[in-house]
Order: sequence, then structure tokens, then C-alpha cells
Amino acid sequence: MSNYLANNDDRSTPKRRRKLWVASGVAGLTGVVSIAAVGVAGAGAVGGSNGVKWSTTQQVSRDDAQGEAEHHGKKAEHDGKKRDRDRHDERAREVPCDSDKLIEAITLANNRNGATLKLAEHCTYKLTRHDKWGNGLPKITQPITLKGDKTKIERDATAKPFRILNVGPGGELTLKGLTIKGGQTAPAKKVSAPEPRETWSQFSGSGEATDAVQGGKPLVTALQAAPKAPAAPPAEIDAAAAPATAQVDGEQEWQSEGQVETEGDWEPGRFDGAGLLVQPGGRADVHNTEFVDNQSGASGGAVANYGQTLLDESRVVDNTAFLFGGGILNVGVLKIEKSLVKHNQAIIGGAGVSNGLVKFKPYKGKLHHAGIDNGTLYVEKSEIEGNETTGFGGGILDIGGQTSVKHSKVSDNTALIAGGGILAAKKSQLTLAHSAVVKNSTAGVGGGLAVVDWSTATVDDSVIKDNVAGFFGAGLFNDDSKTTLRDTEVTGNRAVGPYATGAGIFNKGGWVYLTKTKVAHNTATNKPGGVFTTNDGVVLDDKSVITDNRPTNCLGSPVIPDGCFG
Repeated sequence: MSNYLANNDDRSTPKRRRKLWVASGVAGLTGVVSIAAVGVAGAGAVGGSNGVKWSTTQQVSRDDAQGEAEHHGKKAEHDGKKRDRDRHDERAREVPCDSDKLIEAITLANNRNGATLKLAEHCTYKLTRHDKWGNGLPKITQPITLKGDKTKIERDATAKPFRILNVGPGGELTLKGLTIKGGQTAPAKKVSAPEPRETWSQFSGSGEATDAVQGGKPLVTALQAAPKAPAAPPAEIDAAAAPATAQVDGEQEWQSEGQVETEGDWEPGRFDGAGLLVQPGGRADVHNTEFVDNQSGASGGAVANYGQTLLDESRVVDNTAFLFGGGILNVGVLKIEKSLVKHNQAIIGGAGVSNGLVKFKPYKGKLHHAGIDNGTLYVEKSEIEGNETTGFGGGILDIGGQTSVKHSKVSDNTALIAGGGILAAKKSQLTLAHSAVVKNSTAGVGGGLAVVDWSTATVDDSVIKDNVAGFFGAGLFNDDSKTTLRDTEVTGNRAVGPYATGAGIFNKGGWVYLTKTKVAHNTATNKPGGVFTTNDGVVLDDKSVITDNRPTNCLGSPVIPDGCFG
């Protein structure tokens, strides 16, 4: 079913329809007649041909037995309650199983200060076209609730790329009982994304160190290798080869076969969030909803949040991003509660969730809008499982932001370069409490947890267990950063490559503090299996223990070549 509306010339004259169209602010939705025109024209006929059912307003009785003064007071109270009920009832609208009617209902809700829209049960609203800015449904600008029951909103598989939902500044979207499926944003014509390894080199020299070790250099010498400078941005394509674009209200028009960047910095989220984009100043509350099979040409395969978003008892599964955040990109405030983020993929990093932004120059200007460079992420009572990236940060990636993970599990995630489970970089702050980081893997460093580039991590009452790394730090890789482990177990981690070492903890020039913590039963190809440090920055209290690691427990600076640390 097309999400365009049929001509409705009987509802208004062409002149009147044009006026409503302009006033509505949704001129980007193309078609025979504007959505706003149909919505406004149909508003006067309750339960009419617009297909939106309105609830009737209950009558308010008055108490004639009271005195005149009391009567007037109660009448005013009754009138107030009636107006409240009118406003509530006015927002309770049923939307038939028709994508055109859904677009019409959202447009009308935007024009009437919001609404609650009850979508059809067991229905799939199939979207086939988009507006000028790449949205399958009208941008949310008012408080709007979409409530379903095993209801899907899905981009038709044969349609050209577009995202499904967009919450603009001031918009408030609530989703309940829905599946958002198949959204897609195509990459810009001028995009030539950097290699994941090149981007990783901004934060750590581990890649250069592993190259040096494989080249035959001693480990101590190899660890002194400096990161390579980022490559120069690729040359821009010839402007004549780019598709023509149109300016609409100062914005660049969306391109069907791919999008073209605006002059200067990108606007936030232009290519992000194939399922849901929340712009700065927008808000989304997502309950009992699934995002599946969405694909972003930039970041945030399912969801990109630049505002405030809550995911509660929801699932983000099998989504993909070309850059960061295969499941979710967060650059605002995001809370994930009692939810599952599973089997998502990203090319550069943060396959499950990516918090914050990476600054590099694969395009003219910056990747993202100036002034937006971090995020705040809360993960509680949730699972981040089975996500994969060819770069770094398989489960969770934090770049310069703040991340809190509590009562959660990060498991079976994979990153080719670093941080199979969780990676914190660029002065980010990570808190991990009452959680498990287990069975994650990387071919590089930090199978379970990687903390790099002057970041800070605090791990309380948690388990870092059975993670795998090809080189260093299968449990924890700490590079020029500060990590505190309290009441925590680092056990059963394996550094398996021919040059691998420091399976439990690998500290390169940083500080690791252990309080009531156990590092045991970790295994490496080369000694030590437990803890390796390049300095005296690993400190244990008298209730911590490093034991039963193979082939040895500890290896530190030349002063203590094969001992443990006091």
C-alpha cells in the first residue's frame, strides 16, 4: 500500500488546499495533494472519510440542587474536567490498517498539538515512498503516541532507501507494541569511509605494536610504537558527477539513489537512524517495541539519538550501520532498560551500541555537526549480545562520553581490532557494576574490556570471564588510562595468538587498581597468563589475588621480571 494520499478535490478548492499545504509545514511530502490539506480538511467531519475514528465525549451533568454560587463553582469545575476529557478523547484515535491513513493521522496530530494513535492489531503498515528529507512517515513535532498490538511499520523491500521515523526538535514520540522494520538510509555520493584500523589509530598504538611484534621486534620495543597519523581525506568527486539537488526551506533535498552532503558540517543525523532518528531537542519513549533489519548508510542502524530516548522492554536485533552503532548510535541521553541488543553489525565500531562521536574527515568538513561530540548512556538490566564489527567495540563503544552499565550482561560480541565486549576511548568515563562481560572476542587487544586514550573505568562487583584476544589483554586492555576493579573476578580469559600475552590484564603505561579482586585461571601463549604491565601502575590491596594463571602469573617492569605487584 502506498503511503501517498489520493486526490481529494471535493474537500477544498485548489486555492484553499495550497494555503493549507504551505501552512502545514510538510510540503516535502509529494503527491497529488498534500497530507496536511487532507488532514485539515477532514478534521471537521468526525468519523468521516478520512478513516480516523474519534471517541465521543461523555456528557457532564450538573448538580441543580446546589445554590447559585456553588452551582457556578461546580459548573466551572465540570467544564474544566470536560475540557480535559475532550483533549484526552480527542487524542485517542484509531487508525485503519492503511499506510496513507497513518500518514494522515500523524499529520493531523502534528497540526492539533499531538494525539494518541491506536494502530490496527496484527497489521503491517507498508511504506513505499518518502518525503523530501528521507522520512517514510511525517516528522514528529508534537507529543504523539503510536500504540500497536503485534503491529508492524515496515519499509517495502522494493522501495528506494528511506528511514521510517524522525522526531524533530520539540517532538515527543512514544512507541508501544510495535515492530519497526526495514528502514534504510543510503550513503552519500561523496562518502569514502576510512578504514577501521586508521580510525582506531587515533586512540591507541596497539595496532602498530602488534605489527611490530609480528615483524620480529621485542615486545617492550614494539609497545613504544606510535600511532600513525590519520590519512588525508579522500579527494572529492567532481561536482558535475553528483546528482542534482534542490534546496527546500534551506535544507538539502534527499536523494533517492543516495544523499549529498550540505555545505559545511553535516546536519545532525542526516544519514543516521534508519528506523528512528531523534534530533536534538526531541524525545522518544520506546516500550515493548522491536527494531529489526534496519540499515544505516552512516551510523545508528536502528536508532540514532541526538536528544533523549528511553528503550524499555524492547529489542534491537539484526540491524546494520556502515560506520558506527550497528544497533544504536547515541549522542544525547539514552537509557536502555530491560532490553536486548543482539546480532547487530557495524563496519567501524560500536556494533551493539555506540556512544559519542568520532571526529575524522572522510568528507568535506566534519562527519557530524559541530558542537555534538559525546553522549550519556545508561544500560540497566539488559543484554548486549552477539554483535559484530570489523573495527572496535563489539558490544558497546564509548568515544568521549559517559557510559553506565548495571545489572547487565555483555556477551558473545566480536571486534576485529579491539574491545570485543566494551571499549572506552577519548577521555570517556565508564562505570560497570553488578554485570558480566563474558565470552567476547577480538583478533587484537581487549577481548572483554578495553580502556584507552586517557579514559577512566570503574568496575564493581562484576565478572570479566572467558573472553578471547589474539594479542594482548583478553580480559582487560588498559592503555594510558585508569581502571579500578573492586570485588571483581577476571577469570578464564585466553590470549591465543602466537605472540599473545597478558591474558588477564594488560596494562600499557596506565594505572590499574585492584581491590578485593581475583585474577585467576587466565591463559596466554607467552608469559604471563595473568597480568602484564609496562610500568609500576598495577596496584593490589591485601585482599586481592593473582593466582593459577598460565604460564606465569605476572610480568612487570624489569625490576620485577616474574613476580606480582604490591
